[in-house]
Amino acid sequence: MTENNSFMKSKDTFFSKKYSLNCRGKLINLSTPKIMGILNVTPDSFYNGGKFRTRKEILKKTEQMIEEGASIIDVGAYSSRPGAEHISVEAEIQRLSIALAAIRANFSDVIVSADTSRSAVAIMAVKDYEVDIINDISAGSADKNMFDTIAELNVPYVMMHIKGTPQNMQNNPTYDNVVEEIIKYFSEKIQKAKLSGICDIIIDPGFGFGKTLEHNYQILNRLDDFKIFELPILVGLSRKSMIYKALGTTPVEALNGTTVLNTIAIMNGADILRVHDVKEAAETIKLCSLYHESQLENNNEY
Repeated sequence: MTENNSFMKSKDTFFSKKYSLNCRGKLINLSTPKIMGILNVTPDSFYNGGKFRTRKEILKKTEQMIEEGASIIDVGAYSSRPGAEHISVEAEIQRLSIALAAIRANFSDVIVSADTSRSAVAIMAVKDYEVDIINDISAGSADKNMFDTIAELNVPYVMMHIKGTPQNMQNNPTYDNVVEEIIKYFSEKIQKAKLSGICDIIIDPGFGFGKTLEHNYQILNRLDDFKIFELPILVGLSRKSMIYKALGTTPVEALNGTTVLNTIAIMNGADILRVHDVKEAAETIKLCSLYHESQLENNNEY
């Protein structure tokens, strides 16, 4: 591929996004990438587990992420790290309710996503706390009622690819062609979701969820292949093992690597970055935008 053709491919990927999400009447324009800030209220998340469990801690972190540029706050009460402990629906609801009540009482206008694979939790989150988006790592596989529930709730739905469950997903995951298999998976899931009546769908290829290090980088390299669905693409690369294992470090030391991979993801068509570190992600998006605008201006001169 020539330098000009490479630029045009990158330019088209970056600027061709015209998606918007209707979040209970609040529109998110995805003409430039947006940030989903992670708020885990679990004791056992792979990174910062147990740090945000009191009302004060939850509000402080939420305020910080909003001030730093998060468009969405994604609240999770059930850890999905490899080998995570299974908890009951009641326990998940209890944890999530504490966080959502605090956020809604103090930041009523912020767009909130609930990270859950259970329809009962989704119903509670939307009906009791006006949650705007449901983020389901199982894409409906964990709960047969999820698609019908999302259609009834009429909220945007993030469907992620996962092979297996959080408890077993990293037990030697294998694929003949990881990108083609994920595309097939989404083709089936999207069709079923639309037939169920779900209007706004976001797809997430599921970095680290039933993938080896090599699988993750193959997906990142071909991220723009998922544009075939003409749906927003969410990526969650933040501080994951594909960074710190490759570098021989730890999640705590993986911020620089996260920024590098988020930059590549944006260049390859990511619409939403799901991150722990909002400030750095916002700077990444701003610089990528300036770079592409400059390239576009230079190209128009010839």
